[in-house]
Amino acid sequence: MHFTLRLSFGLYLDIALFFLSKLDYPWLFPFTGLAKPAPVIETFCTDELVSKYVKLDGVVTLVDCKHSMQRLNEVKPRFVVNEAVEQVAYADRIILSKIDLVTEVELETPRKKITDINGMAHIKEAKFGAVDLDFVLGVGGYDLDRVESEVHVDGNQQHKAGHDHHKHDHSYDSAVSSVSIVCEGALDLEEVDDWLYRVIEEKGEDLYRMKGILSLNDSDERYVFQGVQSTLDGCPGKTCGPDEKRVNKLVFIGRNLDETALKKGLKGCLV
Repeated sequence: MHFTLRLSFGLYLDIALFFLSKLDYPWLFPFTGLAKPAPVIETFCTDELVSKYVKLDGVVTLVDCKHSMQRLNEVKPRFVVNEAVEQVAYADRIILSKIDLVTEVELETPRKKITDINGMAHIKEAKFGAVDLDFVLGVGGYDLDRVESEVHVDGNQQHKAGHDHHKHDHSYDSAVSSVSIVCEGALDLEEVDDWLYRVIEEKGEDLYRMKGILSLNDSDERYVFQGVQSTLDGCPGKTCGPDEKRVNKLVFIGRNLDETALKKGLKGCLV
């Protein structure tokens, strides 16, 4: 199913590019609630013909506040992923719709659930479908030069992610969560590169997305990276100030993530 969807969407894009490659405006690809985000995202990232003409700006997920918890809490058979949870996990922007149909207290439940699943996405509330276009266009969710501005991790956020992760391990669908890590010190580039690829290899399709800002030994420049499942990309970032602390910030979103193992692996890369 994963391969079929990716192949079909890739063929659809190839045909669309043939007719529309000379037009200069953003394209919006709507998908139903049954769509799996991963094969669509991978098509944009790995298909040479597609990436030659277009780039993926970001994934926007629309959440129905009135009925979302029924879908997000739906328990699937073992090893079957909840599509609604996946769509939240892969999102760069999340729109909470139909807020006029719920109370403030009722709104907090899906908001907390969404934040537990995806700690990176920006969330916007919408009444009667009114959303500023700037929120859904020009997202830059896959631009490396915007990773530093997108990754915001502090001690409180880290504790919260860890607490929710352990709580979620007891349910199949709730096992999708985000883990945030802050670690001071300089890293060895080869060591951290090997570690990241080991994480990708071990977690496989259970690792949905990751972003990070790394401070490297023997370099005044930060290193930024992002990944979607098995695809990983990185480049030099901004230069550290002379009195600036060397701090590494990483965010992982996936299924059954082991926060303790991730922290230990990163610290093992310190010089």
